[in-house]
Amino acid sequence: MNAANDRAIIHRLLTGVPGLDDVLGGGLPEFSFNVIAGPPGSGKTTLAHQIMFALASAERPALYFTVLGEPPVKMLRYQQQFDFFDAGKLQHAIHFINLAEEAASGDLGKVLHRILAEIEAKGPGLVFVDSFRSLATTGADGAVPLRNLQEFVQELGVLMTSWQATTFLVGEYPGNDNNPVFTVADGLIWLRQSEQRNSVVRKLEIAKMRGQATLAGLHSFRIDSAGIHVFSLPALDRPQLRAAPHPSRQRVRMGVEGLDDMLGGGLPRGYSLLVAGPSGAGKSILASSFLVEGAAEGETGVLATFEQRPGRSRGRALAELIAAGRVGVIDARAPGLSVDEICTLLVAEITRLKATRVVIDSLSGFELALAPTFREDFRESLSRMVLAIASTGVTIFMTSELEDRFLDLRFSPYGTAFLTDAIIVQRYVEVDSRLLRVMAVAKVRDSAHSNELRLFHIDDNGIRLGGMLHQHEGLLGGRPTLRKRDPGEPIDPSWGSPNPEKSS
Repeated sequence: MNAANDRAIIHRLLTGVPGLDDVLGGGLPEFSFNVIAGPPGSGKTTLAHQIMFALASAERPALYFTVLGEPPVKMLRYQQQFDFFDAGKLQHAIHFINLAEEAASGDLGKVLHRILAEIEAKGPGLVFVDSFRSLATTGADGAVPLRNLQEFVQELGVLMTSWQATTFLVGEYPGNDNNPVFTVADGLIWLRQSEQRNSVVRKLEIAKMRGQATLAGLHSFRIDSAGIHVFSLPALDRPQLRAAPHPSRQRVRMGVEGLDDMLGGGLPRGYSLLVAGPSGAGKSILASSFLVEGAAEGETGVLATFEQRPGRSRGRALAELIAAGRVGVIDARAPGLSVDEICTLLVAEITRLKATRVVIDSLSGFELALAPTFREDFRESLSRMVLAIASTGVTIFMTSELEDRFLDLRFSPYGTAFLTDAIIVQRYVEVDSRLLRVMAVAKVRDSAHSNELRLFHIDDNGIRLGGMLHQHEGLLGGRPTLRKRDPGEPIDPSWGSPNPEKSS
């Protein structure tokens, strides 16, 4: 007890599973009794092993009981493929005990007696029982009566709460199973799998964890060669990220001559900018200029791209910055992506590089890269992601693909333009049987900005802003017409000369 306030101090154990401690609210309570439940193939055994190898030591030895399922030798053959596997801990800090012989007798008392004997002999700090659910199909006559099994599991659960060890029961339960052991457990970790079309997504939920606040909801996770990695959107749940810092009065340069003036002196630092336009309008080139200009000012950046092929050059200057490690790139090629995963990767890369500029190119490609199950609530998830990234204080540059519909003026197909602090729109117009590009600043929150519709072209050096088509009207309709000139009004010559065009 803490003499100062008479409160018991509960130490939290770091699980060694990336992202899980954040979801748990700081780690697993020491000496807690936890249930890891889920359907076959959801990752229960992998999660249990990853936690065990992270926490087990000579001072805190672990016992791993296998009831039926697969024998320890077979289990280890597969678990040693993961990076977290440490052969040096076997028979030193980790001990595997097979209960198949006792379980096959059908006498649950023998199973319990063997567990208690091993606990007493070895005095472990960690205990895992995997999988107790399989006892329902064992025994001399083919099955243990369900009532006896429930009584056994409940008795085992009560005993596990009394041991001076952090304990885990691993098993398969349907989502609506109200087993009495769930009442006794201090923590309940549900692993789930959802299938939609040709995509399988794994999700984790902390249904219960006594004594601490956890992140509510379902959190996607991935199993790769490193083991399990849990992803979560932190902005609305972590106290230190609940409110984004106020953008400073400082302005950041965009890297395109004349555009800073259109924005009222540059983009306010800490703002989020949406650049919307049709395919080939120059959105990605503008994004590259934004990162290159940041590097010229001594800043680092992060790029998440969902459209261009891996390894494809986005311009020599940006390619050199990526190679030099001054611009980090998020790998968006993994199947079954979630918004949680991309957000987690972005925040981690921002932290690693101390980045101040972030580019997401594009939201349209981002949506297509997501697993189908995440597309239904893409708008809500995108809102949380923007808040989470903005909470780090970076300046965000996002692009959005739009069809050039000349009967309406839209900035985002998702209705999320209100989330951003600034908007630049790009359009195509036809003038004298030529396809030209125009650009305008539609919004800069709390700042004066230009309302001009400016021509621009793309050459070997990037985007070049031109003037306005004063003598034309109806530009946003795609096919402008010459307006009538008032008597005495000076003639505005056509802007520029034909240039070789490049698309983004």
